[in-house]
Formats: sequence, C-alpha cells, structure tokens
Amino acid sequence: MTILDSVSFSIPDGQFISISGPSGSGKSTLLGLIAGLDLPTSGKIVIDGMSVTEMTEDALSELRSTKLGFVFQSFHLIPSLTAIENILVPMEIAGIANPMARAKELLEEVDLSARAHHYPSQLSGGEQQRVAVARAFANQPSILLADEPTGNLDSRNGHHVFDLMVELNRKHKTTLILVTHDRELAALADRQVFLRDGQVVADQAGTQNKVSDSVEASK
Repeated sequence: MTILDSVSFSIPDGQFISISGPSGSGKSTLLGLIAGLDLPTSGKIVIDGMSVTEMTEDALSELRSTKLGFVFQSFHLIPSLTAIENILVPMEIAGIANPMARAKELLEEVDLSARAHHYPSQLSGGEQQRVAVARAFANQPSILLADEPTGNLDSRNGHHVFDLMVELNRKHKTTLILVTHDRELAALADRQVFLRDGQVVADQAGTQNKVSDSVEASK
C-alpha cells in the first residue's frame, strides 16, 4: 500500500507551514519521515544538507535531540515528573549547561510558572499541552514538528496553545511544521500544503501572507 506518492517540496528556515488533508492522506506519515521515525521505500529526506534516509540510528538520535522538537496530540508527559522536571528531561539528556534556568524561562513563556511543581494529573489538558510545547523548545531545535497539537483540546485552549507555538516560532526563528485538521488554524500559516490520497494537491501562501501581498500591491 502506497501512503505517500511523489511528494516533493522544500521548507526554508524559519517558515511556518501547515499540512492538512483528510484522514488517511499521509500527514502524520510525512512528519514521521521527516523525523526519521519511518523510512521511505524510495526518495530521500534532507535536513540542513544531511540525508536523513542514510543516517545510522545513532545519528538519527543525535538529530532528534539537537535539531528537532516534537509536540503530539497526546501530551506524552512523564506522569511521575512535575511540569518543570518534564521540561528538564531533554536538556539533561543532551547535557545542556544550567538547564534549570532555561526550564524556568520556558515555563514563563507558556504562562505556567505558578504550576512548575504540579504533576500532569494536576494540570488541565491545555496546561499539559503547554508544558509539552515548552519541552519541545527545551533544546532550542531548529525545526518543530507538531502533529495535531490542538486535537485533544477545546477551542479556547486549542487556540491558546496554537498562539504560543507561533509566538515561540517567531521568537526563536524555529521552522514550524504543523499537521492539523483545523482549516482555520492551517490558514494562519505562512504556507499551506494540502494532501489527498498521499499526494500534494495544493501548495499556497497562508491567508495572512495573501493579505500582506494585497496591501503591498495596493501601495
């Protein structure tokens, strides 16, 4: 069974791109390929000039810990650790100096300083996802992969988490690749890619860019 077929595009540094399409169109598979969690039967994935498809497992682990951040629909927090401890984990694994200061800074950026010592079971769904976003930025990744990060949240919390990701994307100049079913959120990206039956059927500027282009053209 072919999940993705002849999908080919490049993403510039710092761009916010949304990937949307119906269920089964290959969105999550595409993220898995970018992260090296899955391998294509043909073709290749290149990040910063490095071929992901030719890397050893050790090299892939290094790539994920230094260049990639992940936010999933399910929060994937460690239940036995507090919010700040969950954020500390990837930094301690990577051996980053003074991780506590950065963890506190990230908690402040997602408006959760007062919840630093609460366990996931003591946090709302929106708060847990905000911790997950902070954790994803812990190692200052150049690329953030977000797979339906608002899917388990109500509209208000979903928009809050989305706004935080975009704010951090702009502040840290991180490339943001967002998979979402939410057309409203997808349209807010710099660029929208639509998949259907494993193929790219549209690749266009987001609505904000279109508005900016229209304003510029009218001057």
